[in-house]
Amino acid sequence: MAYDPNNLFARMVRGEIPCIRVHEDERTLAFMDIMPQSPGHCLVIPKVAGENLLDSPAESVAAATATVQRVA
Repeated sequence: MAYDPNNLFARMVRGEIPCIRVHEDERTLAFMDIMPQSPGHCLVIPKVAGENLLDSPAESVAAATATVQRVA
């Protein structure tokens, strides 16, 4: 399956659809989950497009991991 540049996450990164932003920097975005599994549950995504974890640049994955630590 090819990467869809109009997926919800890409649209959030571009600011086309609203989200409650918890943290944002030049490489990542952390936002509140609309269907949280627990109070305060949020999601962290890299801003660089990638179809899946294995196809994403290592630098992008590392930046997302660092943001997860910061937000947690």
